[in-house]
Formats: sequence, structure tokens, C-alpha cells
Amino acid sequence: MIDELQRALRPLSAPPAPPGWNHAQMAELLGDAPLRQAAVLLGLRQGVQPRLILTVRTSHLTSHAGQVAFPGGRRDAVDRDALATALRESEEEIGLDRALAAPLGYLDCFETISGFCITPVVAKVAADALLRPAPDEVAEVFEVPLAFFLDPANLRRYTMEYRGHRREMVEFVHGGHRIWGATAAILLNLLTRMGRA
Repeated sequence: MIDELQRALRPLSAPPAPPGWNHAQMAELLGDAPLRQAAVLLGLRQGVQPRLILTVRTSHLTSHAGQVAFPGGRRDAVDRDALATALRESEEEIGLDRALAAPLGYLDCFETISGFCITPVVAKVAADALLRPAPDEVAEVFEVPLAFFLDPANLRRYTMEYRGHRREMVEFVHGGHRIWGATAAILLNLLTRMGRA
């Protein structure tokens, strides 16, 4: 399964560049305003069954409060690249020791309605890595088997209206968690690149 995933990724030597794969749709809604750069980490905890690490954002945050997300955030001036952003943010948000994360590659950039262009970084995370949520940002850290996302029966598609535009959306529901929005769209890109969607 990991070998199949690895083949679907953009190599570390060739990180993706904007625009995002959904740029046409976002340009309709946002125009061509410059987007802020961000990165997230799709951390796959190693084991008999690889599991993706996800978070629930705290309810008091000003944006995306209470939503399921990958650890990550805005690129800082000190960050050399998207990989550095994803590892720094993961360390800050869930206490992931970057020495226990082995980067595998990238997915395609994704643009958000909140004005970010996100670069998703995929990495293997050591089975014994200790994770602890930073309470000011993360309410919960949980894990979902990668096999769950690879099962087509678990991908739900729907349409929503936003600012007078119809948007095709996807979501997953696992263990009481609704995984939607940018997080689900990034997972859809993974499935598409793997030939699973």
C-alpha cells in the first residue's frame, strides 16, 4: 500500500508550484488575488495497517473552528520551503518530533476559500512517535487507517451553493468525525493520483 502511494506522489526533488489543481474554481469565487502560502502534513503512522494522523481544531479559533484538519499552517519567513513549514507546524500543533517523520513526496497544491494555497507533504511517521495536541490550537489528535480512505464506499460526494456558485464537494465520515472541506479535497487528490477515485 505504501509503495502504491509513493508512486502516486510528486518527488521531493520536484515540489509542486501554484496554481492549485482547483484554481479555476477558486478564481471564480476569489478572483486572481494573490494567495498566502501554507503547507500541511499527511503523516502516515507506520504499523501493520498505516494510519493517517488528523486533528480536530479547537472551537475558539477564528477560522475553521472545530473542523478536522491535517496538522499544518501558514508558511513563515523562517521556513525554507513547504516541507519545513509542514514539519514545523506539526511539531507546534501535535508535538511531532521531526526526526520521526520521513518525507515521501508531495501532492498537488490546493487553493482554499480562505485565500491560501496549500502544499500537502506526505511523510511516514514512526510507529512509536508520541503526539500531544497543543491545547490552544488542537482539541484532539486521532488516526484513521489509510485503507478506509482507499475504499470507494467511504467517499461521499455532494453539491453545495456558495456565493451563488454550485460547488462539487466530497467528505468522509469515520468514528464520529466528519472529514470535509480542504482536508477531504486533499484526500481526493491523493486518491485521484493513486487511480482510486
